[in-house]
Amino acid sequence: MRVKTTTQTLRRLKGVRPIVAVTAYDTPTARLADAAGVDLILVGDSVGNVMLGFDSTVPVNLDMMVHHTSAVARANTRAMVAADVPFAEAHFDFERVLASCQRLIQVGGAAAVKVEATSAQAPMIARLVEAGIPVWGHVGLKPQQLHTLGKYRKFGRTADEAESVLADALALEAAGCFALLLELTDAAVAARITARVAVPTVGIGAGPDVDGQILVCADLLGLNTGYVPGFARAFAEVGDVMARGFAAYTEAVRQRTFPGSPPAAPPAEPTS
Repeated sequence: MRVKTTTQTLRRLKGVRPIVAVTAYDTPTARLADAAGVDLILVGDSVGNVMLGFDSTVPVNLDMMVHHTSAVARANTRAMVAADVPFAEAHFDFERVLASCQRLIQVGGAAAVKVEATSAQAPMIARLVEAGIPVWGHVGLKPQQLHTLGKYRKFGRTADEAESVLADALALEAAGCFALLLELTDAAVAARITARVAVPTVGIGAGPDVDGQILVCADLLGLNTGYVPGFARAFAEVGDVMARGFAAYTEAVRQRTFPGSPPAAPPAEPTS
């Protein structure tokens, strides 16, 4: 029987087996992911461009994150639930950052928060950890910086940038982060970080030499009707199944075969 996953569970997995993480934004998805045995469910601010029709994560605010985190938390999963601190929240004064994280945990039901951060924010993260807030540090590509970056891109391809990403990772580990998320980080740099830090690393578009992987639920289920990152892989084609279901329902209503008796079941195979 699986026991509830905690930050300590995840720490103990480093070097033992890969951590399996996914995003989810609602109760049914969280329950299905948990039944499959995933270790960690992230309620990502990617809900903005995946589920809410925004072009990026930037429009997602704290109220939206609390709403979706609550939906995932109500699934009562054995997997640990973490929630993104949304755009700009982590750059206010400490009292507001603490209040935002407190709300994600006390009201939203998250067990931890994820913060896109650099070494400059390490002192603030250390204070959050001291206050009892488990923090998952996020380095490499930071999607909340899209307007500054101009586009999404891989980080760590130059020597200076590789050193900068490594410095961020080491600073966030020293600040007390229980894990690090490496997004669109050069694979060699991600491997180097993973070897240097004692906490687990979870990669997304960061190559194979990390302690775990995370994918957006819509990407791995074949449910994304828009842009799909090149590093993603569809492990099912749920979108096709849904499309066929909607089409069959539409036809049944127009042909007046629904409502009515369901189609007869095929005859049972003869037994020998």
